[in-house]
This record gives sequence, C-alpha cells and structure tokens, in this order.
Amino acid sequence: MTTSFTIIRDATPASAIEKGAVVALGNFDGVHLGHRAVIAAAIEMARQNRRPALALTFEPHPRSFFNPSAPHFRLADERAKLRLLAGTGLDGAVVLSFGAGRAATTAQDFINQELMARLGVTGVSVGDDFHFGKGRGGSPALLAAEAPRLGFEVRIQNHVDLLGQPISSSTIRTALSEGRVDEASAMLGGPWFVTGEVIHGDKRGRDLGYPTANIRLDPNTGLRHGIYAVRVGMGAGSDSRRYDGVASFGRRPTFDNGAPLLEVFLFDFKGDLYGKDLDIAFIGFIRDELKFDNIDALVRQMNDDSARAKVLLAASHGAFPKLGNIG
Repeated sequence: MTTSFTIIRDATPASAIEKGAVVALGNFDGVHLGHRAVIAAAIEMARQNRRPALALTFEPHPRSFFNPSAPHFRLADERAKLRLLAGTGLDGAVVLSFGAGRAATTAQDFINQELMARLGVTGVSVGDDFHFGKGRGGSPALLAAEAPRLGFEVRIQNHVDLLGQPISSSTIRTALSEGRVDEASAMLGGPWFVTGEVIHGDKRGRDLGYPTANIRLDPNTGLRHGIYAVRVGMGAGSDSRRYDGVASFGRRPTFDNGAPLLEVFLFDFKGDLYGKDLDIAFIGFIRDELKFDNIDALVRQMNDDSARAKVLLAASHGAFPKLGNIG
C-alpha cells in the first residue's frame, strides 16, 4: 500500500506504477458529494482487497478541448482538485492529459491500454452517468460487461440527490453564479474555495481602514460579484493558519469598474501577505456590489459588512474544505 498521495502522469514509467489498484473514474470537477460516493466505493473495494485506491482523471477538463472558445468556469483547477482528492483518503491519482490523441482513443482501447496494461486495475468505481472514449462510447455498462473477461470488479454509483435534485458540477456552478454559496457548500460537502497569490493593488483599502489581500482569479470564474464572508487558510502542515474575514469579488464600481478582482480583508491579522498563496473558502453571501456616492458611505457599509460576516462565520463552526498534501 502507498503511504503518501502519489500522482501518476502520462510520463510516469510503467515500471514505477504499482499494479492492481482500484480506481475511481471521473473528471471530478469540485469533488462534490456525488464524486465522493464514487471515491468512497473505490476506497472500500481497495481496503477489502488490500490494494491502493486511486482517482483517474483528465487534465485539462475535456470540455476545454471540445469547446475551446467557450468560457468554462471550473470549480477547481488541477492543483485544487488534487488537494481535494488527497483529502478524501485516496492513495493517489492518475492524471491523464486530454488532447486530440486521447479524444480519438476508443473506449475499448482505453480499457485495454490504460486500465489493464498500464495500471492492471483490480476494480473500478464509476458514476452511472459517466462516459469516456471516442464519441463518449464508453459507459458504466461497458465496464461491467468487460469486467468478468478482464478480471476486475466494477461498482456503479447512482447519482446523489440533495433536496430531491441530483448533485452535479453544473448545478454547483449555477448556485455560485447566483451567490448561493451555502447551497454550493452543501453539494460539495464543504465550502467552495479558490487559491491565489496575493498581488500588489492600489493600496486604497489601507487608506479606508480595510487593508486587503488582492488576488486575481481565473477570468472564467463565474462567482456572483458581491461581498462574502470568507475563511482564509495560509501555510501547510504544522505551519498552517486560518483567519476569518470579509471579501469583495467584482469590479469596484465606486472607483474604477475594472477587471474582476478578489479583495480579502482578514480580521485580527497584521503582516505582509504579498507573494503568499492563500486558500479562500466562501462561507456566506452578504450583498451585491454597490456604487457609493462618497467614501464615508462606503466605509459605513464596509463596517456593516464586517459585522454581518462575523455573524455568518460564527455560525459556520469553522467550516473549511478538507485538503490533502500533494507536495
């Protein structure tokens, strides 16, 4: 069994891959509760047979290959996805590059070449709506049909519902686009989060009494513009720290109406954050962006926003995504 989270990529030599793993198969954008059911089944099979449990996923997301000109709001970029997968108890992940060659690979060849010849899987867990291979020709039914001949076990997971609706990455994207971060958190099994490096801004927040850590998110981020209660993580392992705060995501209509920017004010923190990577978990939506007639009105609203954020954060019982260490 592996003792740390192992990442296998296209370039990993076959001789370096421990054969006989159980794999959870999927794109896993966001690693929501539906994904976690697939992963839990893989871990259960693996533990029963004393085998490693791996997620098998694709990068970039296949949608960005098939529709390169269409904006794609990813719930988690590759690193975030791997950190979430590492937090589930999996032993590692297989990350396969998705391009023209992968898109042209038939489902049968994928099973023969990747699952059997390269990984030598002993089990596969998959969601009931997942398809793979050229023309989406691969299905859970195909895996189940091939399993007896090739000697591996298959578990097909039904979709997971929340309040009578199936959980999906697209449903979560819609919730975030409408500011319903509490609903997104319920479907994800923890708060939605982003990671970014703190960059230099115009220092305007400092003059207002609210010095902010500014982070430029992916341009395709579809989060509703507005003010949020957030919980911020920095550092790793024994050096990790968390802070509560309030954040604005948007175009700053009072000042410049510029490119979207995430501005985070940390409560009870003093220090230099420039160049540091922060994990920002979105706990609650407070209000939409507003344009203020004067600075005094803006500061009064920021004071109110901070008070409301503290109430939401106090009720969240320390909620934060469970992230594993991927090195």
